[in-house]
Amino acid sequence: MLQYKPLSHLPTAEELPETDHQPVDSELQIWVSTLLAILLNWLWKDRNDWFWGVNLGIYYDQKKSAIVPDGFLSLGVELVPSEEGRLSYVLWQENDVVPLLVLEYVSKTYGQEYDQKMADYAQMGVLYYVVYNPIWHRQKHKPLEMYRLVKGKYVLQTQEPMWIEEMGLGIGRGRGTFKGWTREWLYWFDREGNRLLAPDEAMVSIERQLQQEYRQRLQAQLEAQQAQLEAQQERQQRQQAQLEAQQERQQRQQAQLEAQQERQQRQRAQLEAQQERQQRQQAQLEAQQAQLEAQQERQQRQQAQLKLQQMQEKLLQSLTPEQLTDLKSDTELFD
Repeated sequence: MLQYKPLSHLPTAEELPETDHQPVDSELQIWVSTLLAILLNWLWKDRNDWFWGVNLGIYYDQKKSAIVPDGFLSLGVELVPSEEGRLSYVLWQENDVVPLLVLEYVSKTYGQEYDQKMADYAQMGVLYYVVYNPIWHRQKHKPLEMYRLVKGKYVLQTQEPMWIEEMGLGIGRGRGTFKGWTREWLYWFDREGNRLLAPDEAMVSIERQLQQEYRQRLQAQLEAQQAQLEAQQERQQRQQAQLEAQQERQQRQQAQLEAQQERQQRQRAQLEAQQERQQRQQAQLEAQQAQLEAQQERQQRQQAQLKLQQMQEKLLQSLTPEQLTDLKSDTELFD
């Protein structure tokens, strides 16, 4: 029993017993509270204004022995006050900060969780009192009972998880896996009723998330590659279509060129035929011209002969008979 000392020298944690030295009945009694501590360490890793104690003595009255809950939470205190940590939780060394929440695990050996301890915590001023009784049902109490201090008395709360506004979290039961042990545990919950994952579950969740992200990235890469392949195929198809269109244009141009060449050949053939006809016509004209000239020449000779004949006739007519006789004689002479 703690001996009284004047207020000028209140006992320190080093001078007080660390715990009540009462052994726990099972490892589950330790792990239930430890899991809640681990979850808070994970969730509040950037905070140092809180402390969760596990089986640590609470001294709230120097005239009384420590009371040792299975777990408790205090806000507004140092997370780690020294390298040695806390030997116990002494209110007058913690600026009289009373724990906000206390957890009691009902074991095989009844520890007055529904009687004396409840009265002590109410007297201390603990705002939330949680009693977890998953195996040893006593006095017709429920497996989990959560109380809130109202005007010095604990009032049973019916909502689970029970929301704790000062923490911004709720507390309640859930089935999960912790340290490879799958069963019902106590968990912290967010405002939407989603429970926080235990480290084992968080690692599995992270691995699943990483695998999912990897599959998504792989799927995205495959889809991107597929899209690139399709785009490449589409470009190739467009290029093939353009090439075919170009070839078709070239074929049309070739056909047009051949048709043009054929037309030109026909035109040349027509021109040559026309030239040949013109040459024949020219030859015919020249022949006709030669015939005409020959005819004209004959006509000219005929005209000349006719004129000569006429001149002879005129000459004969102008001759006297004697001259005509002489002329005949000369003519016969020449013959």
